[in-house]
Amino acid sequence: MSSTGDAGAAEEGTTRGESPLLGVSGLGKAYGDTVALRDVDLSVADGEFVSVVGPSGCGKSTLLRVLSGLEETFDGRATVAGADVREEGSDRVGMVFQEPRLLPWATVRENVSVGLPAEVDPDTEGARERVDGLLDQVDLGDFADARPGELSGGMAQRVSLARGLAYEPAVLLLDEPFSALDALTKREQQDHLLDVWDDRDATVVLVTHDVAEAAYLSDRVVVLGGQPGTVERVVDIGAERPRDRTDEALLDARETITDALGV
Repeated sequence: MSSTGDAGAAEEGTTRGESPLLGVSGLGKAYGDTVALRDVDLSVADGEFVSVVGPSGCGKSTLLRVLSGLEETFDGRATVAGADVREEGSDRVGMVFQEPRLLPWATVRENVSVGLPAEVDPDTEGARERVDGLLDQVDLGDFADARPGELSGGMAQRVSLARGLAYEPAVLLLDEPFSALDALTKREQQDHLLDVWDDRDATVVLVTHDVAEAAYLSDRVVVLGGQPGTVERVVDIGAERPRDRTDEALLDARETITDALGV
């Protein structure tokens, strides 16, 4: 049986890390007269996988934009590895968007190289080994010289994932990266993501509309709701890893999340 917590549980410790790597306190964000987020508190431990779910318009993507440094004006505080995202914290974050956003004229290797830090020369042997290692990790080593037009949707999204990891970020943010994929490809990409997360001991925050996806991938699921968006509930996923999608604990967690969403 999965265990559940209220909004305050977002500040508690987790299974993979003892100290918070990402922290949000009293976060509020408005666009003119429209308030997108209000009084959001969230803490993510080093090595933890956290998903954020909620209905359209509750501020899920806005939360990621704040954490990624794409939004500079907001109330409250947001930090990554102890650094304020308004200052240097955004330099420690990698972002994977809903669309792969690959350069169509560039090779797969060149597209991943775009994610390297500015001070790293992509033509050096070390940088090339770094990029090729990432491609191997997402099972695309044989496609390093291919162009995006030669890739399937799932493969293109894996290139985007490798690019997001090229900077070696402290936290990887994903904004519904699998929503455009068919059901079978989505499952395959979820398992690829879990492999990368486990191999790199990464810290991940995923925004998704898919409750089953959130439960299967995550240590905890944060349910946002309302307009403006606030944390309605935090659900701890009790299933052990590696996971079976038919595990009763996952099914219980999915039901709890669905109830929290008011469905």
